[in-house]
Amino acid sequence: MYKFKFKIRGNNYDVDVKKMEGNIAKIEVNGSCYEVELQKEATASKTPILKRSSVKHPEGSDKIKRVAEGQFKVKAPLPGNILQIFAKEGDEVKKGDKLLQYEAMKMENDMLSEKDGIISKIKVAVGDSVLQDDELMILELK
Repeated sequence: MYKFKFKIRGNNYDVDVKKMEGNIAKIEVNGSCYEVELQKEATASKTPILKRSSVKHPEGSDKIKRVAEGQFKVKAPLPGNILQIFAKEGDEVKKGDKLLQYEAMKMENDMLSEKDGIISKIKVAVGDSVLQDDELMILELK
């Protein structure tokens, strides 16, 4: 792990630190092995140990939320930016119609309607940044 050379009262010592756990070190001095206790805890590496706090979920987040009957929420499949919106509120769309275009992972993607319906609400505008599963539009199903 680490090698040191010490000179104490004119005597030379070759010290090889084999293992360190907490404040206990296993060392070899001039060929003899010792287990020593350190007064101040030494760190074996310069890599910090990260401790992550537990994630707190809001109450009820594990429940499936019901959508009002006859509505379909169009959600973002990936995080990205809205480039163009091809439909407006009140437009009637059919399955497969192009609703909007967004950029995600350096690629332009077209969002197509998954169902027939009328666009009742558009929740984004051109230039908006969206995260995965953000609501983009709400369709009133026919």
